[in-house]
Amino acid sequence: MRVGIDFGTTHTVVALVDRGNFPVVSFEGGDFVPSLVAVHDASGTLRWGWDAASVRHEPGWTLLPSVKRLLSDAGPRSEVVAGPRRLAIGTLLEGFFSALHRDLVARSNAGIAANDAITAAISVPANASTAQRFLTLEAFKAGGFAVEALLNEPSAAGFEYAHRSRRDGRREHLVVYDLGGGTFDASLLRMTGKTNEVVATNGIRRLGGDDFDEAILALVLERAGARDADAEERALVREECVRAKEALSPNSRRLLVDLSGLGKEPLVLPAEEVNEVCVPLVARTLEAVATLLAEADGVEWADVASLYVVGGGGLFPLVPRLLRERFGAPRVRRSPHPFAATAMGLAVWLDREGGYALEDRLSRHFGVFRESGEGEDVVFDTIFEKGTVLPAPGEPPVVVTRRYRAAHDVGHFRFLECSRLADGRPDGDVTPWDEAFFPFEPLLRTADLSSTPIRRRAGGPEIAETYALGSEGAVTVVVTDATDGFSRTFRLTR
Repeated sequence: MRVGIDFGTTHTVVALVDRGNFPVVSFEGGDFVPSLVAVHDASGTLRWGWDAASVRHEPGWTLLPSVKRLLSDAGPRSEVVAGPRRLAIGTLLEGFFSALHRDLVARSNAGIAANDAITAAISVPANASTAQRFLTLEAFKAGGFAVEALLNEPSAAGFEYAHRSRRDGRREHLVVYDLGGGTFDASLLRMTGKTNEVVATNGIRRLGGDDFDEAILALVLERAGARDADAEERALVREECVRAKEALSPNSRRLLVDLSGLGKEPLVLPAEEVNEVCVPLVARTLEAVATLLAEADGVEWADVASLYVVGGGGLFPLVPRLLRERFGAPRVRRSPHPFAATAMGLAVWLDREGGYALEDRLSRHFGVFRESGEGEDVVFDTIFEKGTVLPAPGEPPVVVTRRYRAAHDVGHFRFLECSRLADGRPDGDVTPWDEAFFPFEPLLRTADLSSTPIRRRAGGPEIAETYALGSEGAVTVVVTDATDGFSRTFRLTR
């Protein structure tokens, strides 16, 4: 069985590849699995998805909502405090995806037998870090899925648009506006026939529907005189805020929030007052879209066929309203499947008979700090520039090699990625990764290099660093001592 899986901040959606159709899988609780984990405070027992949702208000359970958001600042050794337990983030994700695999077999309408292999195309935010891509990919594999590809979410949504809306081979540009529960991404795609080329991408790593919910919650608690509500009361009121927000339509004039969790009468707020606290959040996404086009060489707004709105956050009526005001009403189109567009697009791409192809690009600069001027200065060496075309799944990686003669007895590598460069220096959203050490001095090959003093030396060996950029956007580097071929491989993570 071949499936597209969109692991979202609040919802995880699965779509099937079914003879040219791409239906969304229904589970016992709905057409998605909540991206939730619950832990029992006394025993440490874990529950996932719908099972976690079923105990969210029961005493003695701690809920971890929006599990995906934990990845934005995580590395492979990061831990999460869950009730009485401390869990590695990778272990937490593996448990969630293992439960998803079991639910697909036993508690869905997918028609998958227990011994059927499940081949998946999975998605990550366009601006996801290398660590997030690595952790997501490894956890899906550990959960029992055969992962064929990892695609950026707006790129996947572009395939849903292409499959549903395009009937000829004319070249056209599409801006995908993807506002999910925890992240915002915008991508400019050039669509020619059945090939989607990512021209540019931009986004905000921590902005989504969760932030709208928190803004509305703060307003409701203030109006209700309950800013000192405890955690349990806030959780109850937040659920009611979400329910009321999702019930809004473009014609709504008020928001009605049930405050029984506070022992109070329902609260009625003017819809415009609710919009007012959310306008700054939407405004940040509008600026990201404007920047996307401004930085795309040779593409003007007149060249864009549609601004395609996907993700659950796009259902909030304020979002399409402000998009139309800023970019023109005829251009803005919302997917008829906002929650499922990415999963369906993944399934479209995975369909061998469909013939769709993607040319994606690296969304961030990647490089390493190096000493210069005989130790008097430090420079940043950009290994892969933002916009580097990624290989298609199954194709060889993009390879870059650096050669030099070592000037120390130990190589100390400080890798990072960033959203932009300013005069060659990392700028914008800068993310450092795990530091790596390599013994340039053969006698140190068995030493703990992280605690070994580094000394300058003359006449060091010739060193080769070989960097490989895979289709999923992850980087591997092999450092080799050319004298005798001794090498070490580093899978670069945070």
